[in-house]
Amino acid sequence: MNWKVLKTEEDYSKASLRLMELFHAAPNTKEGDELELLLVLVKDYDDKHYELPELDALEVIRYKMEEMGLKAKDLEPIIGSKGHVSSILSGKREITLKMAQKLKNYFSIPAEVFLHSV
Repeated sequence: MNWKVLKTEEDYSKASLRLMELFHAAPNTKEGDELELLLVLVKDYDDKHYELPELDALEVIRYKMEEMGLKAKDLEPIIGSKGHVSSILSGKREITLKMAQKLKNYFSIPAEVFLHSV
């Protein structure tokens, strides 16, 4: 099929279905090239038509702590003193860029989650 800019939900659905069919296509093949094009077209449509909600960094931290069975004291090596951890978790203190980098690595969370808080 000759693909063009996706303008309707029907175009988007067709492209998405074809993308899934081609998902494991080998690079540098006809199917691989079609897959690359569809990825660009679908992302463009998504960016224009769907707004993703912004995550609250503190909610993400609390969720990951609960998931991993962590206590506030477990974050002291990452954030700093007990007081710093308490201030961050209560929202009284902002997450610094250095803290965001350490939290990103510790929790394996994309950096974007913390960047809007910094």
